[in-house]
Parts: sequence; structure tokens; C-alpha cells
Amino acid sequence: TFTTSSLGVGSHPLTAVYGGSADFSGSTSAVDTQTVNAADTTVVLTSAPDPSVFGQGKVLTATVTVVAPGTGVPTGSVSFFDGATLLGSGALSGGVATFTTSTLNAGSHALTAVYGGSGTHNGSTSPVDVQTVNKANTTTSVSSSPNPSVFGQPVVLTAIVAAVAPGAGTPTGTVTFFIGGIPQTPATLTGGVATFTTTTLGVGTRTVRVTYNGSSNYNTSTSSTINQTVTKANTSTALASAPDPSVFGQAKVLTATVTSVVPGGGTPTGAVSFFEGATLLGTATLVGGVAALTTSTFAVGNHSLTAVYGGSGSHNASTSPVDTQTVNAAATTVVLTSAPDPSVFGQGKVLTATVAAVSPGAGVPSGTVSFFDGATLLGAGTLSGGVATFTTSTLSVGSHPLTAVYGGSVDFSGSTSAVDTQTVNAADTTVVLTSAPDPSVFGQGKVLTATVTVVAPGTGVPTGSVSFFDGATLLGSGALSGGVATFTTSTLNAGSHALTAVYGGSGTHNGSTSPVDVQTVNKANTTTSVSSSPNPSVFGQPVVLTAIVAAVAPGAGTPTGTVTFFIGGIPQTPATLTGGVATFTTSTQSVGARSVRATYNGSSNYNTSTSSTINQTVTKANTSTALSTAPNPSLSGQPVTLTATVTPVAPGGGTPTGTVSFFDGATLLGTGALSAGVATLTTSTLSVGSHSLTAVYSGSGSHNASTSPVITQTVS
Repeated sequence: TFTTSSLGVGSHPLTAVYGGSADFSGSTSAVDTQTVNAADTTVVLTSAPDPSVFGQGKVLTATVTVVAPGTGVPTGSVSFFDGATLLGSGALSGGVATFTTSTLNAGSHALTAVYGGSGTHNGSTSPVDVQTVNKANTTTSVSSSPNPSVFGQPVVLTAIVAAVAPGAGTPTGTVTFFIGGIPQTPATLTGGVATFTTTTLGVGTRTVRVTYNGSSNYNTSTSSTINQTVTKANTSTALASAPDPSVFGQAKVLTATVTSVVPGGGTPTGAVSFFEGATLLGTATLVGGVAALTTSTFAVGNHSLTAVYGGSGSHNASTSPVDTQTVNAAATTVVLTSAPDPSVFGQGKVLTATVAAVSPGAGVPSGTVSFFDGATLLGAGTLSGGVATFTTSTLSVGSHPLTAVYGGSVDFSGSTSAVDTQTVNAADTTVVLTSAPDPSVFGQGKVLTATVTVVAPGTGVPTGSVSFFDGATLLGSGALSGGVATFTTSTLNAGSHALTAVYGGSGTHNGSTSPVDVQTVNKANTTTSVSSSPNPSVFGQPVVLTAIVAAVAPGAGTPTGTVTFFIGGIPQTPATLTGGVATFTTSTQSVGARSVRATYNGSSNYNTSTSSTINQTVTKANTSTALSTAPNPSLSGQPVTLTATVTPVAPGGGTPTGTVSFFDGATLLGTGALSAGVATLTTSTLSVGSHSLTAVYSGSGSHNASTSPVITQTVS
């Protein structure tokens, strides 16, 4: 025996060699194959510190040991995972591998270590080691610049957020600045710094602090409080008067613009007083930093104007430089409007002429204004308060170049307005459609009436034509007379019809379409009559049954479809109507009298109807019997075949049935049954001589009896 543990992984061909002795010669064994597999391993994972905080370094230690009976020290590397995410790897040394990470986010992490194996040892995976990473604590500081500031000056608030050891990294997320206890819009951290700029702080001192709102990896924190002091901003006031120069009576707008002096900002509020020299003209409130005062009382000459801003809680007072306003003595114009514009045909149009002094003139002109359509005088109006009006409704459809001509007065010269183009459009219309009678029946005349009216403010009586539609199908048209058009139709099928009337318009009126008028057309009632010919008839004779179907008023038209004839109460194959008439021919009726009636089965436009009942009488058909013999002549004792053929006599028909008696003179030779109208008798008893043979058909329920002519049979 020999013991070894040094065989490498793989297949080993082992042999034993005996060296021999004095008495025995040496020998070698057969090969014994020894298979050596890689030894199994186990991995144990620990992480420290645990719990930790975000940014703190965590040391992951994997210890790989061999599972008995394997031995040795595993080599190779271990991969460290956070769930399915590879964090990194470490080389084994003495069966131990480590990896340090500080990137694990706050939360619970299912860590595993995976040993990849080596040539001598199999790989293995550790059980899960749960590492708890808590949020890192933070500190927040705040500063402001400039401090103190003036009202309206931009103040930049800066917050710096840092991780508290052992936490690390640069916090992200948002901070909220509180100014005087009021939260502002959150600001986003960049590199751990966030800023907020404000220009809206009121005059005075207010507290400033900032709160970091935390993130998935960092806890919140709040800064200490600082004070921000804001003083009033200086102002400057500028005065302008317009128009300048102006004319007597003309309104002058004095505009004072008050602005903050840099670095101050904001829009000054409060009031501005306007002075002519030392005389107060009036006071106006600032809106958007601007105050305006309008006056038209300045006498002709030069006026030294100033504006004095009284200041406010956030801005200091200031006075404008002098603005010199020059007021000149005296001149006029006409502005014409027409309304409504555009207008419609027949609508009243009010022409308004406003006559005013032309800059720099002022005052209210008086006198008259004449109104023209091109060169055509429409009429005139007297000025009142500088305004004259004239109303007209006679303008045709189209474009009209209107002007107003002011004739002037003692104080004002005449003038002509610019052209005011008045557009007169065609007037809108509405259409109302009625159909009568409604409901109606198929074939009945329906009168469609369309009433076209003008939509206010348009006027007049529409002319032209109206088209009448059943859905999208044009039924016809009618000319308007007094605004009304009619159309009569009797072609509407049974059912519901969405009727509309479409007015095509005219030169003065626009077209329009009526709402849908639903016309209900019911099926027309019918009457059905029946006749038969010939009547009476004989058995087998063709009998023609005729049904006539007609519409009952007010229905009209020719019914279509099928008619079912009933013979003795039994329905026959339906017959098709042609021109309101259907026929059915039968030759199979048995002898006797039976009832006949016809039922019209109706159609999409016509209701069903049934005729009254008539009787059809069928009598027996006459017959004729023919006799033949074979052989003829014959020999005594020779069989002779007598053949009787029975046929109906026209107009009768059918195949006679029953029996035929064969006679030699008055002597009955025998009887034969008819088959397909033929009966036979064979006899060999005829004596030598001449025999007068006859065949007598005895008749049946359908056929009368008959006797054949005599046939002579010669027997030798």
C-alpha cells in the first residue's frame, strides 16, 4: 500500500510494478484509472461597519474554505454583488478576499460574494449578508449678499449643504429658503450649493434661514438664522407733456415717470403732484411707475411744469426738472363710419360723421354734413356735439365708397372725410319645409312646400328656386313666388323619408337649407279579385285562374310581388304579378266543385289583400274508344288480340281508367282493365266467318263511357 494526496485534478493512469525476488520474477499491473475532481468550497461574507451611513466606506470580507474531504487553500478571485449588481472583486489571499465600497445608496442591500473557483477548487456563492445603509446627516449654512441692501436691489441668498462624517459625498436635491418665516420656491443644489435671488424684499429687517429638504441618501438639516436689512431706494422723476407744442383747448397729457436709482429697484408707488410754477394742477397715482394728468385749460403761451413725487414706504421722494409746454392759438377734420359694416341687403346702415378740430385746433364744430355714395348724394345730417348721422337701407349688394362732407361754419372750415367702404352682403335666409299629407301612403301625391324667409337684420323677398331632396336624391325643384316654392311627388317608397329643401340663393339673398322634414309613407292598401276560365270546365281541361291586384285610393301605382292561389283551401305555387295581374293554370282538378280564392302577398310598398271566393266546377271528360285486332284476318283457333285505346275528347284530358268490355255482336267476349288508357283481350274461340267486334269503355269518376266503332274480324 501507498497513500498520496498530491494528485492533481484530472484522470491518472496508475500502475504497480513488482521488482521481483530470488524466487519470483518481476511484473506490472494493468492500468487503474484514478479520477481526481476539484474540491467543493463554501463562502462566508461579512460587511462592516453594519449598519453604516451613505458615503461611509464598507469593507466586504469573503472567506472561502474547502469542504471536506477536499483540502488545500483556495486561490483565484471573489466577485462582490449588491443583488444582481457587481460592486467589484478581490483576489484571495490565504482563502480571504476583501473589497471596500462607499457607493451604496441608503437602504437595505442584499450582498453576496461569488467565488469563481480555480483549477483545484469549485466556485461557490455566499449566503446573503444584509447591509443596512442609513442616510448621512448633513449641515446647512446660509449667507446673503449684499447686506444691508436697498429696496429692489437683487439680494443673493446662498446655502451650502455638506455631509456629516462618517457620511461623505456631495448632497443633492433642493433647499428651501425662508425669508421672514415665509418659504420661497425650492432651489436645486449643484455641488452642494444652492442660491436664491430676490428683489422683492420690503424695507426693514427680516430673518433668513434655509432648510435642506434631504434626499434618498441624506437627512434634512436647517441653518442658523441671519438678518437681512433693506433700506429705501432713491428715485428720480422725469416729466413730459404731450403734445408739445399744443393748441388752445387741446388736451395735454402730463406724464411723470418715477424710477429707482441704481442699485435700488422695484417700481415706485404712491402719488405725483403736477405744478405750473407754484400752482397745483392736480395729483395722479403712480401705476407701473407712471402717473399721468390730462388738462386742456392752458392759456396760449409758455408754461413751466414740474412733477413732485411724494415718496413711499420703499422709495424716497424726488422732483422732476422743469418741462416747458407751449400752447399755440388755433384749425379741423371729418371721420366717417358706417355701421354695421359689413351689413346685409335691406339692413339699416347708420352713417356717422364726427367732425373735430384738426391738430392743433380744438372746440366742437357745428353745422351740417352731407353723405355721399361715390358722387351720389344720400342725404344730410345736422351736427350735434360734433356728430351728425344719417340712416339708409337702400344700398345694393356690393362695395360702396362712402364719404361725409362737412360744409364748415363761422369758426371751422369745411372738410371731407376719407372714404369709408361699406360692404353690403347678401342677406341670410332660412328655409322651412313642410310635406302634406303626412303620413301618406305609397302613390299618394305629397305636396312639399318650402317657405324661404330673410334672417334679420336682412329684409326683402327672396327670389330664385328651391331644390327638394329625399336624403341626397334630388326629387325636383320649384320657383319661389312670394318666398314660397312647392313641388308635388307621388314616387316616394313606403318608409321614412328625410326631406330637405335647398334654396339656391340670389343676387341679394344667400342660399340656405331647411331642417329635415320626416315624411312617413305607409304601404298602400290593395284589393284583389279572382276569376277562372273556363268555368265550368271538364276533367283535364286547363283552367286559367286570374288575379287582379289594384291599389286602394289614395294609394296609387301598380302593385308588384306575388299572388298565392288557393284551390279548395290548398295553396298553389305563388305566381308573379305583371302589370298588377297574375295567372295560374291548372289541369289537375278532379271532378266536382271547389272554392278558389287569391291572396296578394304584399310588397315593400303595398299591403296584402285577399279576394272573395268563387267556385270552380269540373265535370267528367268525354272519351272516345278505338278498337284494333291482330292478326286480322286470322285462322280458326288462332289467338286474336283485341286492343282498345280510350282517349279523352278535347278539351278534356287525363288518362282514362277503369275496364273495357269486348263484344262479338251482342256476345261478351271478355273484359280488360285499362293501363295507360289501353286494355287488351286475347281470344282463340272465334268461329270461322266474319265477326263484328266492338269495345265498350264503362267510364270512371273522371271520364264518361264510350263505345268504339265496329271492326270486322275475318276468321278463315
